[in-house]
Amino acid sequence: MPAPDDRPRRLLLVVDAPSLLHRNHHARAHTAITDRSGRPAWALHGMLRQILEAIDGFAPDAVIFGLDDRIASDRRDFYPDYKAGRAEKDAALVEQLDRAGALLDALGLATLTPPGLEADDVSASGARWAVDHGWDCVIITSDRDAFAHISDHTQVLRLINGGINGSPMLNPARLVALYGVAAEHYLDFAALRGDASDNLPGVSGIGEKTAAALLTQVGSMRSVWADVDHNAGRIVAATLDSWAEETGSRRMGATVVRRLTTSAARERFDFNLRLMAGRDDLDLGLTPDVPGTPGLLPLDAERVNRVVGYLGVEATTSLAIRVLSTDPASAALR
Repeated sequence: MPAPDDRPRRLLLVVDAPSLLHRNHHARAHTAITDRSGRPAWALHGMLRQILEAIDGFAPDAVIFGLDDRIASDRRDFYPDYKAGRAEKDAALVEQLDRAGALLDALGLATLTPPGLEADDVSASGARWAVDHGWDCVIITSDRDAFAHISDHTQVLRLINGGINGSPMLNPARLVALYGVAAEHYLDFAALRGDASDNLPGVSGIGEKTAAALLTQVGSMRSVWADVDHNAGRIVAATLDSWAEETGSRRMGATVVRRLTTSAARERFDFNLRLMAGRDDLDLGLTPDVPGTPGLLPLDAERVNRVVGYLGVEATTSLAIRVLSTDPASAALR
């Protein structure tokens, strides 16, 4: 299993619950697992198993689950076509999405459903909370937007088909190695590239490779736009052409500047940035100095047995009792 750097800081695990539920719904529907009331539970069970594996491996001091507001959406109010085109959710998935918060709350784990916002905003706020409180943070998600929060304090375990054990842990260096862009520029990169899954086109003519080269060679888009606005993009063009000459690539400076000079380019970039930027100022409700408050580990073993046992999978209940009712590794440091 990938592991965070070995540092003495306490660890916050931030979980994008809808992301895990979606993945486990599609991966585990064939199991047809139901809870003791006969309701579908395969996505809930799969999410819980993955989180137990993560907690067992990372030994966090606190865990918070971000959930989407499934009624209101600030982003959809601003852009009615936000996420338009996605397939309609299966009824069994919808039911489990609606029940997830109650299950996690019953366990004593912290959840946050920010009004009008999404789990992505909880991830952003978790990363900020970790910096402000001197903790480390691991975000578990399949959403690339979380890459913008990677720092010396925060890593992202991006879930792929291999599950927890087969998924890459991304820190600042590995993000650059895999995607060619630094974490502090990732939001700019995403706004240039666009996101088809959210129905957000990118800046016309600026694909992933061009966006990565632009940000790596020139810096932030603030610097790029300043040069385009006040210097006709001469520095941008010269820098890209110099890089092309060094790497044996095709010169593209003038073409990139021309594409960025159009009013539609700046409008599209700013529009995407507004929708993609995660809110990092949410109150997570975490009180690490108050033992027994939601989100802090360990949890009460009898409570874990009762809540997880309701899913009807004995092996998972046993694992949950062992993992959730044990002091985190960092407890010995305090």
